[in-house]
Amino acid sequence: MDAAAAASAVAAAPVPAVATVDESMPQYDFDFAVVGGGSGGLAAAKEASKKGARVVCFDFVKPSPAGTTWGLGGTCVNVGCIPKKLMHYSGLLHKRFDDAKHLGWQFPEEPKHSWTDLTDSIGAYIGSLNFGYRTSLMDAKVKYENAYAVFRDAHTIEYTDKKSKQLKTITFKYALLATGGRPNYPDIPGWELGISSDDIFSYYKAPGKSLVVGASYIALECAGFLNHLGYDTSVMVRSILLRGFDQQCANMIGDVMVREGVKFIRPAVPQKLEKTADDRINVTYLKEDSKETVTETYDTVLWAVGRTAVTSGMGLETTGVHILPNKKIPVDENERTNVENIFAIGDCIEGRPELTPVAIKSGVLLAQRLFAGATKKMDYNLVPTTVFTPIEYGAIGWSEETAREKLGDANVEVYLSKFGITEWAACHRVDKDGVDMVKVCFAKLVCDKTRNDRVVGFHIVGPDAGEMTQGYATALRCGATKADFDDTVGIHPTTVEELHNLVISLSSGEPWEKVGGC
Repeated sequence: MDAAAAASAVAAAPVPAVATVDESMPQYDFDFAVVGGGSGGLAAAKEASKKGARVVCFDFVKPSPAGTTWGLGGTCVNVGCIPKKLMHYSGLLHKRFDDAKHLGWQFPEEPKHSWTDLTDSIGAYIGSLNFGYRTSLMDAKVKYENAYAVFRDAHTIEYTDKKSKQLKTITFKYALLATGGRPNYPDIPGWELGISSDDIFSYYKAPGKSLVVGASYIALECAGFLNHLGYDTSVMVRSILLRGFDQQCANMIGDVMVREGVKFIRPAVPQKLEKTADDRINVTYLKEDSKETVTETYDTVLWAVGRTAVTSGMGLETTGVHILPNKKIPVDENERTNVENIFAIGDCIEGRPELTPVAIKSGVLLAQRLFAGATKKMDYNLVPTTVFTPIEYGAIGWSEETAREKLGDANVEVYLSKFGITEWAACHRVDKDGVDMVKVCFAKLVCDKTRNDRVVGFHIVGPDAGEMTQGYATALRCGATKADFDDTVGIHPTTVEELHNLVISLSSGEPWEKVGGC
């Protein structure tokens, strides 16, 4: 969901009247109780303490169904952004070894990859981050409790002390819910034979022949690095790729993945999983177009079929906080729930981008409003993001589909180009069938014709898309138009310069695949 659509969803979400807060207790143990030790919760806790608040932060990780657990830092640090980016990078290196041979490097033997060495290195790095977060809380004078917090009312939390094993109670003036989300699992026989993104980054064995079920960025990112690391990889998809993202870009990513060896099974849904005698997994699935039932054997099945907010089993019903049927929490523009002293940020709230930097910034701004008299609110519009698939995809603002829905076809102009990569051309990169793999980059600007061709959607598919996208978020927030892009000189030779050379509009009907090189 893009930022504008997310904002609309929040506005439309039914939020009950604000519950009454018990003011009979003038004194509390803490000014601010943060539930959740992920990036957003930690940022809010440290900022609140810096502003003079007495802060306690609760963090507790329930093991995944496969038994995986981790330390302080939340999903991003432990089982999300950080290990994902490192595995993605490791996969890219595999491709670059081949490139190097075309640019003068000689290897005495073919490079070999060790899954165990990879997971050990990632685990050691994450362990250092866990330690750093714990130290930073101590330095910020935030009381840290590695315990599962359960609300008893809108001002009271109960938990079991890890050392004494005794049940303890604390009271608070304000609370912040920053509990994040956890992966979903399908309701089919044998689902427990599969793992999720909670498990893959520290998986005890090399994945082998792998099936990834899902079409989200998590599914495609995991399938991408597994394939690049040399594992036979398939992706089972029920409908479209990357729902909520620009579909032209999403389909280009899928095409590149297929050309690099990833097999897509679509449209299909899994029916059951069964363990084989040699400790593998038989997956029976239904091909939805032909209604044919197929069984195939894999070493690893990875579920990437969505995530659910962690809001159950923590006593929120005793506080009066409203929870939607999808388990998410609706909040207002101040991140306040319907209970006036309880706030929520991050992946557990409805209609906001599920991104680490968003949670961090909204948490910091909230702490400043509560404890430093600030008034600045989080702006959820034009938030940049990147999908770290084998060919990366960076986006800001609206997809073409959303722009046409909101503005009408007559008010939208799209400028686009499909073009090549200098380095790949020089290294003669080819796909699995030996066909040239140069022209796989794509640039697209979605413009609002009623506002002087203001850029409302930015999309780039290519290597290092994240590094390219970040700076353009500032430009779009400042109201950049297509003319501003045209007037800016590009850096040559780079992939991103193509954004300043876009001359073909979709409405012109002219071919937009670039011919020739520089």
